[in-house]
Amino acid sequence: MKENIIRGLSGIMYVSILVVSIFFSEFAFTTLFLLFGLICLRELQRLLHLKSYLGYALLIGLFYLFSYLRFNPYATLVLLLITIFVNLFLVKDLMLVNKIPLFEKKKYVIIIFYLIASMIFLTLIPSYTGDFTPELVVGVFSLIWINDTFAYLVGKNFGKKKLFERISPKKTVEGFLGGLIFTAIAGYLVFYFTGLLNLHTWVGMAIILSIFGTLGDLIQSKFKRQAGVKDSGRLMPGHGGLFDRLDSIIFASPFVYAYLQILTYVS
Repeated sequence: MKENIIRGLSGIMYVSILVVSIFFSEFAFTTLFLLFGLICLRELQRLLHLKSYLGYALLIGLFYLFSYLRFNPYATLVLLLITIFVNLFLVKDLMLVNKIPLFEKKKYVIIIFYLIASMIFLTLIPSYTGDFTPELVVGVFSLIWINDTFAYLVGKNFGKKKLFERISPKKTVEGFLGGLIFTAIAGYLVFYFTGLLNLHTWVGMAIILSIFGTLGDLIQSKFKRQAGVKDSGRLMPGHGGLFDRLDSIIFASPFVYAYLQILTYVS
């Protein structure tokens, strides 16, 4: 009981800080995720058994160029393409190999593209049209939270078939499908209450967040298994580390950003 109360309070504090920063200003939102990025990087370097200050310098420098300055749209596009390629490569390794080779040989590839660039695209989502729209990123976070919640509830009560047992024994196919369905329904509700974009865009975004959010969680679980730890950190009581809390949205963000840019281009 006490653990559930602590978990609930830390979750409320996290959500409150996040929502306040989003609605306060674009600068506050971006700066919060710069700070979150530094914490997540520390936790990721722990998983990678890497002790280096270079990663922090890269994070600050790349955030300044792409999230604050937004110095070149073509450079942003190149970064997006490389980030998606690296993330898809990690999905391939998740499915086909026992150990992620990049985990052992190219740690800075993971640091730059899997973590730093993905967090940059998370900060760019609410302003992908040029104007900062806080409701958009709140909607995105709401969808990822609903996916996580209903995947857990459906899996716990109805789950029988394991989704990826050797990486995450508790995840089930039924839980994944439950999260996907309820997230798609939530996409309609976000559209109804915000009036942003259109219904098909929100439902499409819900599907992307559910699929890639789940993959992101599995990839991070594989990192933790290779590192021999249960949680990435202890910052959030009852939740583990901040990276544990953000792994789904971090991995899904470049795919969501690419989806929104494609829709803008074709329309």
